[in-house]
Amino acid sequence: MTGKKFKIKISKGQMKIKKNLLIILIYFFSLSNSYSMEADIFVQSTVNRASKILSENFSKERKVEELKKIAKETVDIKGIGFYSLGAARKDLSDSQKLEYSKLFEEYFLKSFASRLAEYTNPEIDVLKKEVLNEKYTIVSSVLKETSQRPEVKIDWRIYTKNPNSPLIRDLIIEGLSLARTQKEEFSSILNTNDGDINSLFETLKNFSKN
Repeated sequence: MTGKKFKIKISKGQMKIKKNLLIILIYFFSLSNSYSMEADIFVQSTVNRASKILSENFSKERKVEELKKIAKETVDIKGIGFYSLGAARKDLSDSQKLEYSKLFEEYFLKSFASRLAEYTNPEIDVLKKEVLNEKYTIVSSVLKETSQRPEVKIDWRIYTKNPNSPLIRDLIIEGLSLARTQKEEFSSILNTNDGDINSLFETLKNFSKN
């Protein structure tokens, strides 16, 4: 019994489509990789997105909601939250950690978005980056001066352990770390309440409600 050979005919049109599809896939793959590896591009893209929202004729409420979406995508809220908690995080139970993460995210998003929404059209230019190690890169930028405010230097601490998903871990404004300031504020609340974590939980809840 002899075997039969079957040939599958592929038209020139099909070949062209497959070739174009391959080119497109390679393009987007390389674009994605180059984008994800460059912390300075990530920062400039993020501030451009925020600036676009702030320049739109939206209500403040809508701007706040849009800015929250950007923050959820680009900021390591959980990481900042546990850093801000300091040594106290070691004494939390698993259920307390979950509650804290939820409360801190609500607190952070409201604080971040409501403050940023006050700006009409902040222009930030990225100047340079400094790779500290495989986990962190510092991106230097300036908030351009206007008739209402002077130029402000802003350094972005970018967590790059996963190059496909860089995240903002801290902002250093004119040398002042916002994450460190947050940590000191939380520490003060805990110290004045004998280390009772519930006092901090209550503070976060009250802030988010108002």
